[in-house]
Amino acid sequence: MRHTDVFGALYMMSPCCLSPREPGKVDPEAAATLAAIKTPEETTKLPWGLRAQLATAAAWSPNPKRPPLYLDLPVENGAVRTDVLAKWAANAPLAFVDQYIGALRRYKAISMDVGDRDGLKDDATKLHEVFDRYGLANSFEIYPGDHTSDVAIRFQDHVLPFFGKNLSFQAR
Repeated sequence: MRHTDVFGALYMMSPCCLSPREPGKVDPEAAATLAAIKTPEETTKLPWGLRAQLATAAAWSPNPKRPPLYLDLPVENGAVRTDVLAKWAANAPLAFVDQYIGALRRYKAISMDVGDRDGLKDDATKLHEVFDRYGLANSFEIYPGDHTSDVAIRFQDHVLPFFGKNLSFQAR
């Protein structure tokens, strides 16, 4: 949304992190596990969801003075850090999409898909509804599956044809 001057088309597969995180939904066990990380190598042993949380923190709450991961997490010493959650909320597309409708109209095409058993389905549906409310052309599909169902097939049969049709290049 923020870089329509760079990209010509947008395809979102099971988009994550669309809504601001609620402070009451912070998992204390997950927070303790992340707080115990002492080296970047230890992150490779974490489950996918915790690695995703670290990736979010690296993108949305980096801290160059906080080795070894150089990021701030939403919980510190068992207490919720509202300053970090505010940074995350500022980057949640459902919180700022209304400000970018004009920019989004620059895309040649927008498409999104999500599985019917994906925990991200509700937020993806909300984003699609915002697009529709503003009359922003987009396609949206809820397919049978969860977050990782048939990714290769969906990429082959949906994403690549979408970009093949909607990207154009000018000769230099």
